Amino acid sequence: MRYYGPSPRWRAIDFREVWLARELFWTLVVRDIKVRFRQTLVGLAWVVLQPVATTAIFLALFGLLGRQPTGGEVPYALVVLSGLLPWQLFASVLTNATHSLVLNQNLIGKVFFPRIILPLTAVGPALVDFAVGCCLLAGLMLYFGVSPTRSVVLLPVAVLLPLFAAIGVGVWLSALNAIYRDVGYAVPFLLQIGFFVSPVVYATSALIPEEWRAVFSLNPMVGAIEAFRWAVFGRGEAPFRSALVAVVVIAAALASGMVYFRRVEGYLADRI
Repeated sequence: MRYYGPSPRWRAIDFREVWLARELFWTLVVRDIKVRFRQTLVGLAWVVLQPVATTAIFLALFGLLGRQPTGGEVPYALVVLSGLLPWQLFASVLTNATHSLVLNQNLIGKVFFPRIILPLTAVGPALVDFAVGCCLLAGLMLYFGVSPTRSVVLLPVAVLLPLFAAIGVGVWLSALNAIYRDVGYAVPFLLQIGFFVSPVVYATSALIPEEWRAVFSLNPMVGAIEAFRWAVFGRGEAPFRSALVAVVVIAAALASGMVYFRRVEGYLADRI
């Protein structure tokens, strides 16, 4: 394990330090993945069961209501699952990043290393879940006879939107949660609200009136989810406007989060 001395300035994250700490980063990622599925009966099956159960619930709910908010020709089960995947990626990274400093306070107190790698390790387990979910989505598309179009080449870019959104907000919240524990309690509640004000289980065009869509798209997860759906299915008009808004908001959150984290990094060990 390498040891590092503190940086005299906090203005920006020193990514050279982060690169030098890459061995520790990967060690923590592997540890988190192993811990997550330790002493479970079905292991990775939990990753499949959650989106399948959620999709089934909303299929039944909107089936009883007699209206499925698909907004187009894609089967509703695919609409729900294609919304759940980017949302769960966002929620998982955000939740784990928020608690990363508190859960690793013993490590912080013993060894100096770039603290920023702790919230970043939340990406690893979330991407494992996301990859399994994508296999499920591909199987469901095959079942319904829905083929991807040329827009699928943009899928890697679309995945970066919820990922960077979660990192940007998660870096902010990880530092705040180390100082104010209330933040950790508020995150699940805020994610519940975010689930319904984001087009996770419905298409924006099916439920949101035209005059409200500009305001609706200020939520960066709107553009992130719409971009992911369009990249997968290639149906309808490309969501350029909402995706552009998402890019701007996410970039602002990511940049400001990194700067704030660097500012408080020096005394986090004393506050945890």
